[in-house]
Amino acid sequence: MQNLARSSTLPPPPSAPAPFYAPHRKIYPKAARGRFRRIKSALMLGLLALFALLPWLRWDRGAGLPDQAILFDLESQRFYLFALELWPQHIYYLTGAMILAAVGLFLATALAGRVWCGYTCPQTVWTDLYVKVEEWIEGDRGARIRLDNGPRNAGWLAKKAAKHAVWLLIALATGASAILYFVDAPGYAADLLRFQPGPVATGWILFMTACTYAMAGFMREQMCVYVCPWPRIQAALLDEESLTVTYQDWRGDGRAPLRKDQSWTERSAAGLGDCIDCTACVQVCPTGIDIRDGLQMDCISCGLCIDACDDVMARIGRPGGLIRYDTESAQAAKAVARKPEPYRLVRPRTIVYSLVMLVVGGMMALGVLLEPTVDVSVLRDRAPLYVTLSDGAVQNSYTVKISNMTRAPQDYRLTVAGPKGAAVAVAGGAALLNAEPDTVQTHRVHVRAPAGAAAAGSTPLTLTLTRLSDGAVHQAETVFLAP
Repeated sequence: MQNLARSSTLPPPPSAPAPFYAPHRKIYPKAARGRFRRIKSALMLGLLALFALLPWLRWDRGAGLPDQAILFDLESQRFYLFALELWPQHIYYLTGAMILAAVGLFLATALAGRVWCGYTCPQTVWTDLYVKVEEWIEGDRGARIRLDNGPRNAGWLAKKAAKHAVWLLIALATGASAILYFVDAPGYAADLLRFQPGPVATGWILFMTACTYAMAGFMREQMCVYVCPWPRIQAALLDEESLTVTYQDWRGDGRAPLRKDQSWTERSAAGLGDCIDCTACVQVCPTGIDIRDGLQMDCISCGLCIDACDDVMARIGRPGGLIRYDTESAQAAKAVARKPEPYRLVRPRTIVYSLVMLVVGGMMALGVLLEPTVDVSVLRDRAPLYVTLSDGAVQNSYTVKISNMTRAPQDYRLTVAGPKGAAVAVAGGAALLNAEPDTVQTHRVHVRAPAGAAAAGSTPLTLTLTRLSDGAVHQAETVFLAP
């Protein structure tokens, strides 16, 4: 009895620790039909066609220049975007483009939630295409579930092999199309057809093929939920006036299946709503969530649950819109007064985002219109910092780089302003600098100041290049060092 009493006071044995990561649950999205599905399909086909065809567009830039409309020529260090030609010195355009893309994404999220993710994100577009292939070969949701849970026979093997073969072909076409943005498309396509892509291009194509095959075929919603940082950021960008996919709980709850012998008057008297708990909205969701649980991080605002619910409502004789794009403030107003509230498009955050995009876009446009045809950079030698000549004069040496962004050779006269009496000498001749067309020309320049003319330490020095053809002046600032 004493042993029994002691044992009753012992703590229960420890249970098995919970797993650090939840096991992955494969999602079988059901095919949806409706306006949002049509929008997604149209955008998918349009964006895929745009991706594949853009490298084939031609743009006449003159003799000796590539005629590909969009070309990221890494070998010559040029980016060609239709009429715009970007040099490495134009890195600020890339900065501006990234700011525009980020703020544009902020604005889209503030207006309508994760619509970028749901309709135009490359991960969504390619995943949508892969799911369509899966439906075409293996069937809709129920057929795919039965296939995966059924016997591994010849039929199973044939369908799986066909699906993965098509997936790999799409991935290979994606990799081959991606590389055409960096080379001349027609010429390189001929090399691909001759199976002579080259080692670097082969590695790039295989890398893109593997990424497309893995992310669109296997990771799918896991990229959106676990890898992409945007779900964690969107909460800071949404407000009560942002359009998001919402379940109208004031109208749909309580949920219960619809009985054939039950009228809607009896159902309403029993405290039941329009939701018949058919889970059609869950079955079509590409991330596998239940939108009736409220706004969730995993929702990509694709609207397929709206199509599925509207289809069910039409079949049972109830009005659509039980699931719809709506705002938090409109939801609260309808829960009380059952009246819709107008959508506020203009509000502080949308104004700020729009102004930022306008300012950055205007600065980039102004930069394009006022784009210089030459860029001058000066690098002073650091070893030695200066040289004292036999007559007491002090000499500093510099490397002058002239980026000639025109199609004609240019000549410049070089003068300096700084220490009193400073003179300039160019290695190999007089103070005339030339620049070949469409190149970066490098010159070695020496600046000498008479004994005692330069102040001890550092003196500002201005190098002025005057173009002989039209008198245009370009200056670069540096320093002159003396003992």
